[in-house]
Amino acid sequence: MIRGFTGPTLKRSEFSLRQGFSSRLSLHATAGGCLGAALISAFTYHMLRELNDNERDIMSLWVVSIFSGLIWLVGVLHLVTASNRTTDSISFSSRLHPFSIFKYPHAIGGLAGVFLSSFTTMSIFTGGVIFIVGQLCIKPVDLLYFWLTYFLFPLVSLSLLQPMLNLIKMNSVKMQIVGFLLSLLTSGFGFYYGHSHWKWGHLVVLGCIQSTATGILHAFGRVLVLDCAPSGKEGAFSIWYAWMRSAGLCVGFTVGSVAPGRIRSSFGAAFCTAIAGIVVLLFGNISDFGGAVAAGHVREDNNERSSTVPVLDSKESSRV
Repeated sequence: MIRGFTGPTLKRSEFSLRQGFSSRLSLHATAGGCLGAALISAFTYHMLRELNDNERDIMSLWVVSIFSGLIWLVGVLHLVTASNRTTDSISFSSRLHPFSIFKYPHAIGGLAGVFLSSFTTMSIFTGGVIFIVGQLCIKPVDLLYFWLTYFLFPLVSLSLLQPMLNLIKMNSVKMQIVGFLLSLLTSGFGFYYGHSHWKWGHLVVLGCIQSTATGILHAFGRVLVLDCAPSGKEGAFSIWYAWMRSAGLCVGFTVGSVAPGRIRSSFGAAFCTAIAGIVVLLFGNISDFGGAVAAGHVREDNNERSSTVPVLDSKESSRV
């Protein structure tokens, strides 16, 4: 979310074109993140495979924690660098610059959707991985294949999704609802068949569906927050976006791992959270266009309105 990305104030008829560009850029960024996640998972598996059995329990925790923590710190460096650069001197108003987001209800609703989506996806992922490792007892190399399928499949599904967006003209709010619906399908299936013995085909299908849902929720949640960010305040909005997403991931990881082996607990919580996310997006008066209007990115096209009014000539006006 870079400063000045939204550009000048647009007409209402031009907003859909700009949002289409934002959606494509966010989808490509999400696909790039999926490729990086696949590389990280392969590297982590390679490091853990070299450990001895006696050192596996402690060293695996250190490797995963330190490596993931370093990557997270690199990813949130913009929290330190993002500031209000429209003012030359540091004032009290510039220090309160991040809290200006509370003036925009659409942005608050978008952040609520980001938190709920992050919680849902992480709870499903964590609970599912613990279930297939602890209950299904799959081989470590099969876990690597599952991770690679989960992280690499959005490269295909999100790329195929882009032409559909231009055809059906879906906005960011509706696409997030689609992502929550896919998460409902995954969590509901896992909750209902939690005590059954899953086959490899079931894991692949559910992994592909959930990875697509995760990519959709991540990509279009970012687009919605960007549409609601006024010019010059993109840094403050990106700070809130990063922290709300991190908070949702932390809470979802806690819920997914607090009851190891009980997949119905984590999947049931994700199912309820996905329903809550749909309710918030539907009945929370959240709109990408309304957020863009409130942020000052869209203006009414007065020329079109004035062109519909008939103009009187000088003789008719004199008669009137």
